[in-house]
Amino acid sequence: MRTHVNTLTTVRNLGILAHVDAGKTTVTERILYTTGTTHKRGEVHDGTTVTDFDPQERDRGITIFAAAVSCSWDGHRINLIDTPGHVDFADEVERSLRVLDGAVAVFDAVAGVEPQSESVWRQADRHGVPRIAFVNKMDRAGADLDAAVASIRERLHPVPLVVQLPIGAEDGFTGVVDLLRMRALVWADGADTAEEGPVPHALRAEAGRRRRLLEEAVAERHPAALEEFCDRETLDATTLAAALRDLTRGGDGVVVLCGSAYRNRGVEPLLDAVVAYLPSPLDVPPVRGTRDAAEQERPADPAAPMAALAFKVNATPTGRLTYLRVYSGTIGKGDTVWDATARRTERIGRILRVCADRHDPLERAVAGDIVAVVGLKSARAGSTLCAPDDPLVLEPPGVAEPVVHVAVQARRSTDTDRLATALARLTEEDPSLAVRSDPQTGQTVLSGMGELHLEVAVERVRREHGLEVAVGRPGVAYRETVGEGVSGFVYRHVKQDGGAGQFAHVVLDVEPWEEDTEERGLVFRSAVVGGRVPQEFVRAVEAGCRDALAEGPLGGHPVTGVRVTLVDGLTHVKDSSETAFRTAGRFGLRDALRVSEMVLLEPVVEVTVTVPEDAVGGVLGDLAARRGRVKGSGTGAGTAVVTATVPLAELFGYATRLRSRTQGRGTFSARPTGYAPAPTPAAVR
Repeated sequence: MRTHVNTLTTVRNLGILAHVDAGKTTVTERILYTTGTTHKRGEVHDGTTVTDFDPQERDRGITIFAAAVSCSWDGHRINLIDTPGHVDFADEVERSLRVLDGAVAVFDAVAGVEPQSESVWRQADRHGVPRIAFVNKMDRAGADLDAAVASIRERLHPVPLVVQLPIGAEDGFTGVVDLLRMRALVWADGADTAEEGPVPHALRAEAGRRRRLLEEAVAERHPAALEEFCDRETLDATTLAAALRDLTRGGDGVVVLCGSAYRNRGVEPLLDAVVAYLPSPLDVPPVRGTRDAAEQERPADPAAPMAALAFKVNATPTGRLTYLRVYSGTIGKGDTVWDATARRTERIGRILRVCADRHDPLERAVAGDIVAVVGLKSARAGSTLCAPDDPLVLEPPGVAEPVVHVAVQARRSTDTDRLATALARLTEEDPSLAVRSDPQTGQTVLSGMGELHLEVAVERVRREHGLEVAVGRPGVAYRETVGEGVSGFVYRHVKQDGGAGQFAHVVLDVEPWEEDTEERGLVFRSAVVGGRVPQEFVRAVEAGCRDALAEGPLGGHPVTGVRVTLVDGLTHVKDSSETAFRTAGRFGLRDALRVSEMVLLEPVVEVTVTVPEDAVGGVLGDLAARRGRVKGSGTGAGTAVVTATVPLAELFGYATRLRSRTQGRGTFSARPTGYAPAPTPAAVR
């Protein structure tokens, strides 16, 4: 037992997070190469990377699917997930962060914090995942560690604790000064390992100054370090390292390193920092779940009752791979487990240690492991697997609501059933995709997080299933809300057709509700006094009101941001029932919304456009034509950066338009910021 627990201290479960093109996948490739997991450096531009193994990832040169790999460094097992950087695949990041203990946030040394860097950082904040930062691409023209750190401090608001000083700049970047041990690490051209030596004479004064700043920043936030600093007016390397570990794991500071992953410079110190500062499964709080409505904890102990969370499913033609994070207990090959979400037993066929698309068989997986299993039939992303005699339900990862949709249909009518099967497999793998049938047109509608998300999904249908698919023009997912509600709206439901009848009388107040809520757009409360409506009927009215939110009166879009108050009601001694009151709630709220002043909402994104300075005028005019509102702009090194909020519906085809206006020199990125009122209901198609 003690051996197992001690083994957990040498496990690190971490993700690589960043904006698209910051170098996440290259960092992952160099980690695999440096740890001896691979024997050749994979390159994104050559399509030879381990983690970007999907044909579309290699064609597009971006990470689309979160890929799990496993390697060893300094006696530690590192389970690593390379996550996508494009905003359309943020849900993949969300599911990965749910099961990780730590993360490495990668930043471009030239661009610093970019829009999606900020988004993934906030996601990690929500999950309480400790991070270290790696400022990549220090060999690029314009690379500036101090500017990148300043952007981290200003835009993300952590306390950056810089532990390295670069040696050389831009193309002359050759290594780093380790400020903890006051040594130089230099990588010769083509060398796989660093040469250790004394700090270069020209950098000694600057290294001493930065070491002092690091000591002061740490002492200010760590009691034990402060005590030693007051006694000795300095901190030794051991104390400093221990304090950095505590500050990182507590979320009170972020260790910052730098390097050039492409040139394999700075990867070894990064791995040392992962081992030294990021937590093991024993260093994070025990996982919490519910059993019979009571909350329980499960420790990261192989001898505890088993509990695991499925966070990813690959539904391949040859079988389903279900990726699990084992939080407690042990899973063995051939074991029977309980799917607490689907409420059925499953049998574990095989257990695999994953390295992207390659797998090594295991006999068992223990607490702290991230593995894939074969044989599960019902498990989905978010399912809890646990011991049959000690069930527990873990909180699943959140799933974002789709904001863009397209109509899809098979070009050959004989392929309609095959298309339905292919789309069902896609939604099984990716919960942020949704498929529905349009009741008015009968078309099959595929919804997702953006144009690229849907392009990738449709291309998978074509490639993996050999189907010819026709795709309609993209549209956005509108919402409806209440601008001005109604008070005292009366609805009476009476039905009598032989036998027991139905009777329900409700009086509703409907008003806008702008506060954030997870109640699917509805805040419901009862103000009924004197027991005029029994509590079980009140719950039925609430359920009926939720049913009514599926389709609003403006265009049949989902309704959000509504508060409904049940102020009065009447019952019949024989004919009142939960069914009657649910019906009254549904039709009563539906009719109340029809007489309310409704507002159409459209999804809005924040766009960051980077263009040459001479193209700014045309870009600003184009954004204005797209109903964009400029929030800020800046210039530097011949380029301009413009930030604006733009309705998502106006961004379809923007990439092509931007390239034509800037002769291919302009780029943009976007991240969702919520919903805003649309100009007129006529915007809906």
